[in-house]
Amino acid sequence: MSVIPESKIQNSESKIIKVLVTGSNGFVGKNLCSVLRMIESVQLYEFDIANSSVDLERMLSDVDVVVHLAGVNRPKNEQEFITGNAGLTESICSYLSRSGKAAKIVLASSIQAESVNPYGQSKLQAEETIRQYAENSGAKAVVYRFKNLFGKWCRPNYNSVTATFCHNVAHGLPISISDPSRVIELTYIDDVVNALVGEIMDDDSHAQPGFSFAPDLSGYPISLGELADLITSFRNSRETLEMPGFDSSLIKALYATYLSYLDGEEFAYPLTIRSDERGCLAEMMKSRTFGQIFVSRTKPGITRGNHYHHTKTEKFMVVEGEAVIRFRRVDSDEVIEHRVSGKEFSVVDIPPGYTHHITNTGQGELVTLFWASEMFNPELTDTYFMPV
Repeated sequence: MSVIPESKIQNSESKIIKVLVTGSNGFVGKNLCSVLRMIESVQLYEFDIANSSVDLERMLSDVDVVVHLAGVNRPKNEQEFITGNAGLTESICSYLSRSGKAAKIVLASSIQAESVNPYGQSKLQAEETIRQYAENSGAKAVVYRFKNLFGKWCRPNYNSVTATFCHNVAHGLPISISDPSRVIELTYIDDVVNALVGEIMDDDSHAQPGFSFAPDLSGYPISLGELADLITSFRNSRETLEMPGFDSSLIKALYATYLSYLDGEEFAYPLTIRSDERGCLAEMMKSRTFGQIFVSRTKPGITRGNHYHHTKTEKFMVVEGEAVIRFRRVDSDEVIEHRVSGKEFSVVDIPPGYTHHITNTGQGELVTLFWASEMFNPELTDTYFMPV
């Protein structure tokens, strides 16, 4: 899911590749251009709706690769499908043919090209134009038929259900689902950008010229009801503190996408602080697969703990102050000590079967980060009092 290796970004000895991205201010264009600007061997030209046909011809006269992303999918009238999708593609291929350039073209099409509707037919016409250009010029042309793209910077309430759900849930707005059981296949923007950057950076010197369809990108099937529930759970996690399982690539990508729709003032949120005579404590996050993380402040001379667990394990890390952590196996009299300091950032494991405590031995507050292998369950705490 990473976009491009660091080595490629920093390889200044590579041959300069001149790349034109049309639709550079659109969803895919923004994400692609943000990566291409970081690659030292790429000279980037950006074309969008604010540019003129003169700008387009000037850019085309100097490029090696055209990544054609510009298109129309929500026009005021159906004629705009033809001018915005097929027409612009014809203009690009016509100019390249007249100038004798055999620049490689990578076209962003859609699975709708297989459908009998005005949008799909305009995309199919653009594909055929690309095919003819490749056959006549000897250039290489590749078509990607994208489906249900999602990720940061996608416009909500337009043509992406994921963007709409993320935006509305992030802003406390209702979402509407006509058929919760309907399954769609999602493709993540970083996978798209990976593929497009690969096409740009690919050494085509040994490749056969001509037209081809790119292999389908990896997708994630999910029902609309599941998608809505998952995105809603992201918002609720600020209250429950329960995080989803990030071992799923889809969940990791969806969570990143959801966060990108938050307004700046919504980035931060408070935690519930529980205080007593010892200090205070706050849970930060929890997961059914990962356990939970919490942080505490402890006053000088105060001891926390004096208990053991049968199965639950923990990790302690002092981030500020001085402390001693003591252990005693429940069937032994031997006491083990570990002195820790916030200056060292060392982690201390808490094995099962050892009663343990932590004492603030410094002059100021002790701040400790804790991890537990399971979420706290008041009905099954696996915590038993026993002085060290």
